[in-house]
Amino acid sequence: MPVPKYLVAIFGGAVSGSEAASQLAARGIPSVVFEQNALPYGKIEDGLPKWHVKLRDKEINKINEKLSHPLVTFVPCTGLGKELDFVDISKWGFSAILLAIGAWRDRPLPVDGIEVYEGKGLVYQNPFIYWFNHKHEPSFDDSEYEIKDEVAIIGGGLASLDVAKVLMFETVRKALRERGHDVDLFTLDRSIAKVLGGLELTLEDLGVKGCTLFYRRRAKDMPLSPLPTATPEQLEKAQNVREKILNNYQSKYLFNFEPNHVPVRMLIEDDKLVGLVFRRTKIENGRAIAIEGSDREVRFPYVVSSIGSIPEEIEGIPSQGQTYQIEDEVFCRVQGFPRVYALGNAVTGRGNIKESAAHGKLISENVIEGFLHEYEGQKDEQVAARIQEAIGNITEEIEDHRLSPASYETIVEKVKILQQNAAYQGDYHKWVDAHMPQRLEKLLGIDH
Repeated sequence: MPVPKYLVAIFGGAVSGSEAASQLAARGIPSVVFEQNALPYGKIEDGLPKWHVKLRDKEINKINEKLSHPLVTFVPCTGLGKELDFVDISKWGFSAILLAIGAWRDRPLPVDGIEVYEGKGLVYQNPFIYWFNHKHEPSFDDSEYEIKDEVAIIGGGLASLDVAKVLMFETVRKALRERGHDVDLFTLDRSIAKVLGGLELTLEDLGVKGCTLFYRRRAKDMPLSPLPTATPEQLEKAQNVREKILNNYQSKYLFNFEPNHVPVRMLIEDDKLVGLVFRRTKIENGRAIAIEGSDREVRFPYVVSSIGSIPEEIEGIPSQGQTYQIEDEVFCRVQGFPRVYALGNAVTGRGNIKESAAHGKLISENVIEGFLHEYEGQKDEQVAARIQEAIGNITEEIEDHRLSPASYETIVEKVKILQQNAAYQGDYHKWVDAHMPQRLEKLLGIDH
């Protein structure tokens, strides 16, 4: 069997990683997809709240179709910075390495000294949603977080609305059970307000005050939908859409919202975070400006920080602040590593499924056309010119990305060992079926 001209390593098998593998396979280029977990679904499995059954299953099916392609070799339970060293694997001889490792680390809450109180009044969104998604599984320890009433949330995006929904679902379900009403999560997802109305109850009747979402800007500034840089009329329309989305969430799920609030200080008692001092803000020239003398103490059982996600720090990958050092926007080459490129949420930092897939497609196509010389089809002339311009701006000599026979044999042997270490025998669908977690809707006998 002839040695392929190219072999690409992809780290991360979820939305952007599987899309990159699909783009390579469509041009006859084989890839090896290294996945840190047993299953390659990333935040589709662990970050998308479990009431999104149809969306989750739709995206999982897409990933399965792409990763089961004959030109894709899957390696589960093999994480970069864990089982594999980044600098070491950059020397294996792969034609290219694509980093599609997502953004799993929460952006630190910018209040001086607050990090030492994580787990002592401070909760971060990513582990919280992971826990919520899996806590129904028989083998999972569901005691890590205790859902309480009047929790504070700091955020403003769709992810923070998901946190608010989780808190409201759990507190309302508990209160209803105490009154003899067993209402499942999926029913509450349609509308807490309608469920309570049908039972002729209110939050006050249940003794529930609800969680509160604090946002540093106005409702119309929340990143709940795209905001065009167009005419003032279009901008106003888009802002109205954002307000409408928030109002819809609040009317259905009954959480509280406090705009124009930014946390500035902690309230600590008995070595525990028991509250925050918020300062009111005003918007001037597009910026949120804190108003001196407007401080307000807010006490809570705990606070969930939901202000965004950033890539994990991995030894050897150069970073700048909270993101990886990327040389350009066309190829997203990692600084100092001519054959390493980043894509998806590892670059964008946003968890939008459509956006992640689009970025994975764009960057992988650009790498294929710019360095692997296997592009099929006609690209837009302006895009092709942009790729050539980006290549022209590379100051060092561009490496030949073709694969040497010796490198191919070495890589194949190393990959086989990694698969054996993970007890993976090469049948992708069989592996997925064996490791699929128990679904809540099936436990409840709900047909979606």
